[in-house]
Amino acid sequence: MSKLKAIREQKNLTQEELSEKSKISVRTIQRIEAGTEPKGYTLKALAQSLEIEEFELLQDPPQVISENDEAEISAEEREMPINYSYIKIINLSSLIFTLLPPLNIFVPLILMHSMKQRNSLARQIISVQMIWTVMAPITFMLGIFLKLGKQFTLILMILIVLSNVFIILRNAAEIDRNKKLFFRLKFSML
Repeated sequence: MSKLKAIREQKNLTQEELSEKSKISVRTIQRIEAGTEPKGYTLKALAQSLEIEEFELLQDPPQVISENDEAEISAEEREMPINYSYIKIINLSSLIFTLLPPLNIFVPLILMHSMKQRNSLARQIISVQMIWTVMAPITFMLGIFLKLGKQFTLILMILIVLSNVFIILRNAAEIDRNKKLFFRLKFSML
């Protein structure tokens, strides 16, 4: 089953209804469901009409789990409902360890598991911190190679730390307002 078809059926839409809603021809929808990957305007229009992110149409389709298989899945593997207070705590826990980069990943990861918030939002928080943890030393080393002096290096270090503080605080504000992240990746590293 194609990604589009799985999502379309999950939303209880026919090809014709999706065509009307997205202003994409039924024939194009049929081609995409047959295996052609949507691109550009078509991808954007379909994602918008299905109320999903564009990348979701490019990922593997959601797996259908039968009732027998569902009984075998442990309660730990099931995704718990999102508790936004816990999500905010997981996000803000990175703030405490901004100066100790490995801990700004491990502490939220431990909290994610202990608070049973193994959802895409918590994974995105940790993924953003992983990217920052990789990019911060690279940026710092590039600054050193420029040999612009000790003051520049100190200012660069402060800016790198402040960038992570800003990311964490901006995401916390967005979690409060819109129940989503402001800084997020189109993929998850977990």
